Amino acid sequence: MNASEFRRRGKEMVDYMANYMEGIEGRQVYPDVEPGYLRPLIPAAAPQEPDTFEDIINDVEKIIMPGVTHWHSPYFFAYFPTASSYPAMLADMLCGAIGCIGFSWGCCLGRGSNQPIRCVQSLGAGGSLEKGLAPACKPPVPPYLEAASPACTELETVMMDWLGKMLELPKAFLNEKAGEGGGVIQGSASEATLVALLAARTKVIHRLQAASPELTQAAIMEKLVAYSSDQAHSSVERAGLIGGVKLKAIPSDGNFAMRASALQEALERDKAAGLIPFFMVATLGTTTCCSFDNLLEVGPICNKEDIWLHVDAAYAGSAFICPEFRHLLNGVEFADSFNFNPHKWLLVNFDCSAMWVKKRTDLTGAFRLDPTYLKHSHQDSGLITDYRHWQIPLGRRFRSLKMWFVFRMYGVKGLQAYIRKHVQLSHEFESLVRQDPRFEICVEVILGLVCFRLKGSNKVNEALLQRINSAKKIHLVPCHLRDKFVLRFAICSRTVESAHVQRAWEHIKELAADVLRAERE
Repeated sequence: MNASEFRRRGKEMVDYMANYMEGIEGRQVYPDVEPGYLRPLIPAAAPQEPDTFEDIINDVEKIIMPGVTHWHSPYFFAYFPTASSYPAMLADMLCGAIGCIGFSWGCCLGRGSNQPIRCVQSLGAGGSLEKGLAPACKPPVPPYLEAASPACTELETVMMDWLGKMLELPKAFLNEKAGEGGGVIQGSASEATLVALLAARTKVIHRLQAASPELTQAAIMEKLVAYSSDQAHSSVERAGLIGGVKLKAIPSDGNFAMRASALQEALERDKAAGLIPFFMVATLGTTTCCSFDNLLEVGPICNKEDIWLHVDAAYAGSAFICPEFRHLLNGVEFADSFNFNPHKWLLVNFDCSAMWVKKRTDLTGAFRLDPTYLKHSHQDSGLITDYRHWQIPLGRRFRSLKMWFVFRMYGVKGLQAYIRKHVQLSHEFESLVRQDPRFEICVEVILGLVCFRLKGSNKVNEALLQRINSAKKIHLVPCHLRDKFVLRFAICSRTVESAHVQRAWEHIKELAADVLRAERE
């Protein structure tokens, strides 16, 4: 495919994508296929000769789309939102075209510590690289060449500061004005939790070995213990498994929130047993029911006990750009790290998980490795950021382009309006449920999630969910709240309207009547 054909096919693909998004409401939200459906539909090996673009596109509809769950359908109410917007799609296209692997800021080529060198200065009008002398840029001997992408790094730094200001994060988390903190884009909240845990583990090991040099890493590791609420996401438990540390669940209160008394009790018990508490995850907006751990209570305890506090607001964090929801973030000033997913609810397509730390040296101290082929002249200057030291992988995509496009084309007010609309629709659904005496609301509705169920046994609610998802007109997933089987109704799609919520509720009521009738019989 040459540039001319790319232009033609690219326009066709944009048309296909736009038609897909415009017509997604007419597609069955949940696929009607069985495991293994796809393999018999495609050859057993790659073709020896090229296929045509037309054949590939035809196969997308014939083979791929029948097995797709349409997450952006206005009838998709499962899990939490996964963001999608046209500006973000366009930015992803540009990211693919630039194709940089932005593991570091970038560098220059030089042959001696006192020689002027030629640095990449800018892109010329025709897209060609223009070079000029930069006498002040002097790499050490031997020479190094590094051009991973300055723009990729610097735009990310600025976008993370933009987003931090939208959230009114404490200035300690921002990168501007030579602060100690800063933000980084991770692939997911799961990665952010793991990165924070590993950084906390390294920090406590260094601290204890500095005080007692005879302590081995193994001796310390076997005593380390981390904590989270019993409502925390399973990715927190997985981080503990990967990090090789004990993880204990703190019982939540009647509102499914972690409180100070339960945490303090666990800490005292574990310290008496000779364990070393070092890391705690507080969740703002749990996956099960969107409950909020009490940061104002548990934060001071973590600070007093020298425990790294990581705040996971994967879903709810987007709402904090609205002043009326910002109070839900109160207490973040006690945190060492904070994370949420713009790719859930802020119209930035996956993947884009925003993570901030108060002290970036806590991350670089855990992950920094500098083989010769990755060194460059600016790495110790204090002027730039090498994000490869802030994450688990080396390579990284130009993900900040999506943030830049979305923030500029929606504006903060547009993003706030989007969040508010979803919250309003969730309260509309809540009101419909409360009007039906057969149903009950299981937990306070704060943002865009409604947890509800038929009054009665778990069995009848399991039967209702089975009928809902078998009908494939809408899609829901359940959760357990203590001993209750609960249905979750999450406002997800960018295009969802009141009419979709109303139709979904009518459908649920009809199926509920069938379930209750069958139970009586």
